[in-house]
Amino acid sequence: MSPDLKQNFAVTLYLIFSHNYIAFVYLTGVVISTILSLLKPSRFTVFMLIGFITLLFSFEYDKHLIEPFRQQTLNSLITSTPHFRLQKILDVMIAEIFPILFYVTGWMLIFIGIVYAAAKLEKKQKK
Repeated sequence: MSPDLKQNFAVTLYLIFSHNYIAFVYLTGVVISTILSLLKPSRFTVFMLIGFITLLFSFEYDKHLIEPFRQQTLNSLITSTPHFRLQKILDVMIAEIFPILFYVTGWMLIFIGIVYAAAKLEKKQKK
């Protein structure tokens, strides 16, 4: 393998990692939560699994889905006459509200799972 090809390969791997490192962390959370859910099912593991899935979807939505989803929605709803008010409402919902909603929902599910597990552990220790 030539030196420039080796360098290009290294740069490509670095760029893939730097572009997607948050997704890799969320994916790791999904995999660990899935394994825990299969080995020892509980509400904690289900909350963790759904939370990490939501966070992973939120990341992908934010990076890759907002613009195509916005365009598709606008093209299907606004066909002939321009509706600027509806367009602005859709822009705000799709590009600003949904990303925040997905992100907060994912972390809230993880937080609820942790609080639930801690409460269950405390209850078990009191017995």
